[in-house]
Amino acid sequence: MAVNAYIKLVPSSAKQNVTIEEVKDLFHEYKKNTTKTGNQIGWEYGESAFPYEMKETTEAKGKWFYLHSNDERYYAILVGIDQETIRNEDGQEFEQTYIQVTLPDQSTYGDKGKANEFCKYLAKKLQGELHLFNERIMYYYPRK
Repeated sequence: MAVNAYIKLVPSSAKQNVTIEEVKDLFHEYKKNTTKTGNQIGWEYGESAFPYEMKETTEAKGKWFYLHSNDERYYAILVGIDQETIRNEDGQEFEQTYIQVTLPDQSTYGDKGKANEFCKYLAKKLQGELHLFNERIMYYYPRK
């Protein structure tokens, strides 16, 4: 059964909306950072740290993409964005953007670990509310 994690952009987040292109840019930044770490320690860490390449199908254009790995210990991670209508404490409704990270049925434990790392990175960069695969919540936004 597929499992999901969500990065919700709450009113205290750095941004209220994000596009799939911005998420792709954050993926490339994350890959670049892991590669830099490998260069600093003199090891090809970039490929081991996050052994995925981004792929996008025509029907997914602008909505979601997936990260596919050729490594035998990993399979794939799906990443998409959407919005939901929620009510605040005052009873007012507003649209909340979220990033959904999905592990398909064929995903491995390695995929789950890498997806958790990537979710934490996204949540920290966007100062969002991270709902992990195990339904726990981590807050990366300034709280009052």
